[in-house]
Amino acid sequence: MNPLEHRIGHKFRNSLLLAEAMTHPSLGHETQRHHFDNQRLEFLGDAVLQLIITEHLYTLFPREAEGKLTKLRSRLVSREALRAHAAKLELGQFLMMGRGEEASGGRERTSTLADALEALLGAIYLDTNLETARRFVITLAADDLAQLEVEPIDINPKGHLQEVLQAISPRSPAYELISESGPEHEKTFVVRVLWEGMALGEGSGRSKKQAETAAALQAMQAKAWEQRATLECVQANQAASISATR
Repeated sequence: MNPLEHRIGHKFRNSLLLAEAMTHPSLGHETQRHHFDNQRLEFLGDAVLQLIITEHLYTLFPREAEGKLTKLRSRLVSREALRAHAAKLELGQFLMMGRGEEASGGRERTSTLADALEALLGAIYLDTNLETARRFVITLAADDLAQLEVEPIDINPKGHLQEVLQAISPRSPAYELISESGPEHEKTFVVRVLWEGMALGEGSGRSKKQAETAAALQAMQAKAWEQRATLECVQANQAASISATR
């Protein structure tokens, strides 16, 4: 487990906690033998995560009402957000699981990775204290937290853009990485958002997610799809006019 401890920046005093956090329930089910698994630690880690994120948002946004803070917390602790953090740590490769679960894609499954991350947090909390667990969470979620400070609180730009475009066409926007530069620990990413063959906007950020959000914000401001709709309307009217004079 040393490589994982290196990734998370924490050396466990009780290595059994780490082993428990990385043990999927399928291992015991498949072998028909009693094994500890990460479900109890997941339960604990979920509560610790909620407390840490809630406290951080309460301090970061002192003037925001409960409803807005709840929305922000939901975004930060969603299954998809946790999966992304777990993937960054490559937790899937460290999980101990049954062969059937692994064969069915268990190491990449969103619920499995999210649960493992919560279990890992619970293990860190038990091995040390709340302050250490807090540092782990805030460091891991640093990009997402920084994004909240520059992104309108009531709007998820990517989600909003998708809703607007899907009201016009069933096709979803796609995000294309244009470039990445800088040292490994301080990269800058540039992303373009495309839809129906159109480039709607570009954005940059310290992570791909930040760059995608910036691109979506630019697209929402430019509204290039409205220009195309206007052009298509003019062309249709011209074609109808030509047809009528024949």
